[in-house]
Parts: sequence; structure tokens; C-alpha cells
Amino acid sequence: MQKLTVTTQINKPINDVWNFFNNPEHIVNWNFAHESWECPSAKNNLKVGGKLEVRMQAKDGSFGFDLVGIYDEVRDNEFIKYHLEDGREIEVIFEKLSDDKTKVTENFDPENQNPLDFQKDGWQVILDNFKSYSESI
Repeated sequence: MQKLTVTTQINKPINDVWNFFNNPEHIVNWNFAHESWECPSAKNNLKVGGKLEVRMQAKDGSFGFDLVGIYDEVRDNEFIKYHLEDGREIEVIFEKLSDDKTKVTENFDPENQNPLDFQKDGWQVILDNFKSYSESI
């Protein structure tokens, strides 16, 4: 199955972008696809074999899910690869474009329940949310 790709360019130094992407105190502020959703908790043990654990849910409590990723590869300020409990793989590439510009690209295996365009759009919205949050700090 083909991987889907989303990307954005953030007007912040790569060290800041890496921190905002991986630090739980920041993850809870951007990791949702719509304003009616939230990410009330996040834990991140950013090392090979470590886990990323996030809770994503509707603010009204009507629906939610826990996402758990297990890290396969971590290169500081460059690259993260992890897999979800269902075996899907995600890669995140951090690319320094200049001292205050960073490109973030995510390649991910789609799940089988939703159309590919829907999944790609959802991931892109979250990444755009990350860009907005990062640039607001």
C-alpha cells in the first residue's frame, strides 16, 4: 500500500520546531484536526523502543481514541520513524531550510476505514494546526 504524504513550512528554527513537535506540553496544544476536538493528554518517550501516547477526543466527550506509537528510529532535529499498534508506519522528516525556516514532511501508511483523500486532508489539517501553533510562540 502506498504511503500518503503531508508537508508544511514553518517560520521557526529547526530546534524550536523539533521541540514543539515532540514535547508533550506542546503536543496537547496542536494535535487535533478540528476546533471541536482536543488533545487532553500526551506522553512521549522519544527514543528507539520508547512510546508516544496521545489522547484525541471531541470536546463534548462524544468520541475519542488513544493513539500509541512505538519509535523505530530517532535522529534529533532530522528524522523520526515509528509504528502504531496496528502496524502502520509513520515517518517525520525535519529539514532546515534556513536559520528560521523548517520544512516538516510526514509520510504515513493509511488505515483501511476512511478514503485516502479524507485521511490525507485530516493529517494536513493537524500539520497546519502545528504550523500555526509553532509560529504563534
